[in-house]
Amino acid sequence: MDLPSQQPSTQFLTLEESAKVDTALLSSPEKFLTRLTISSLKLLKHIAQEYGVPIEDLTTQQVISWFENDGKIRREQGIEASYLKW
Repeated sequence: MDLPSQQPSTQFLTLEESAKVDTALLSSPEKFLTRLTISSLKLLKHIAQEYGVPIEDLTTQQVISWFENDGKIRREQGIEASYLKW
C-alpha cells in the first residue's frame, strides 16, 4: 500500500495565504511575524487535535512534549514519519 503524500494540514501557509500577507500593508518584519503566527496557529490546532483538547486548553508542557515526540520520531524513523518536515 502506498503512503499518502504529505497531508494538507502539514502545509502551514498556503500560496493564497502567503499572497494575502504579501499584499498587506505591513513592513517586512511584520509580514514575517504574520506568516509565523498563521503557521503557529495551524500547528497548535493540530497539536490540540492530537491531545483531544480545545486549543485554548493546551498547556505549555503539552506543546513541549509534542515537539519532543515529533523530534524523536524524526530521529528514529526519519523525516517522512514526523509531522514537521525539517
